[in-house]
Amino acid sequence: MAKIPNPWDDNDNNPWKDNDPSPQKPKIVSFSKNETPGGFDFKWQWGAGILLLIWLASGFYQVQPNEEGVVLRFGAYAYSTDAGLHYHLPYPIEKVEKVNLTQERSINLGVQAVDDANAFTESHMLTGDENIVDINLTIVWRIENAKDYLFNLQSPDETVRVAAQSVLREIVGQSKMMPIISGDRGKVEDETKEELQKVLNEFGSGIKIVRVKLQKADPPRQVVDAFNEVQRAKADMERFKNEAEAYRNEILPKAKGEAAQRLQNAEAYKSAVVNTAQGEAERFLSVYNAYKSGKDVTIKRLYLETMENVLANSNKVILDPSAKGGNVVPYLPLDKLQNK
Repeated sequence: MAKIPNPWDDNDNNPWKDNDPSPQKPKIVSFSKNETPGGFDFKWQWGAGILLLIWLASGFYQVQPNEEGVVLRFGAYAYSTDAGLHYHLPYPIEKVEKVNLTQERSINLGVQAVDDANAFTESHMLTGDENIVDINLTIVWRIENAKDYLFNLQSPDETVRVAAQSVLREIVGQSKMMPIISGDRGKVEDETKEELQKVLNEFGSGIKIVRVKLQKADPPRQVVDAFNEVQRAKADMERFKNEAEAYRNEILPKAKGEAAQRLQNAEAYKSAVVNTAQGEAERFLSVYNAYKSGKDVTIKRLYLETMENVLANSNKVILDPSAKGGNVVPYLPLDKLQNK
């Protein structure tokens, strides 16, 4: 390989040196194919330019519709971006954190496995009536504010867990055992969700509680048999009470109906007796007035009417011997009298 001459060399054979003092004389210098001066510098500039373009292009980023981009400048919050194509200053000046705002995350309380059957875990909570209840709770949450979520919480999952456990213990401590176990669990769920959201808002967590589900609420395993026995006794009590109520609802209307019917019959009998007595009294008064006006006629009429009523129901036949045709042959129908 030909040696490239040094342009600062005073050698007369140096092609870079102009030995002709005339400034108008052009100087022609020839090089071989591999003797291009400044070749290394030329390649380095092109490489640096390409690397610079790649570094600048690394600032483009895409944010999905369900995400929010948080741009950090030297590790500090700079601004947030919505869905679409965006650009930030390349790393290490700026970088972007993409946070999914629609993904639901869940935390379960009271599901730790314990080998010792007599041990108490985080699922055992003290109620307001000084009983212990075993609770399993599921909390579903999502990110609502990406900036607060990234910068205000160091351990979001642990923060939600601790806050939920604290809120749940407070609510259970103010309630009685039976409403939690056999009552409306929706009340406990709604109160836990509301209070937990307030606590997380005070922390500036950027977290939204989606729902709270009470998976289990039972007495501890140590007393579950006795508790079930009490529950069965209470169920029997309720059943007997319902049967008694049903019997009462069946008997009372029937008794009230019979009483009303008897009262109506008594009223009817009273009206009939009173009317009959009044009629008899009026008839007696009319007879008495007739008797006072004509005693003999009244006595005879009364006698005849009485005998007519008496003889109408008698089987005897009386013949007047003084009447005409008194020679009637007596006939006694013994067969008909015997049948009658």
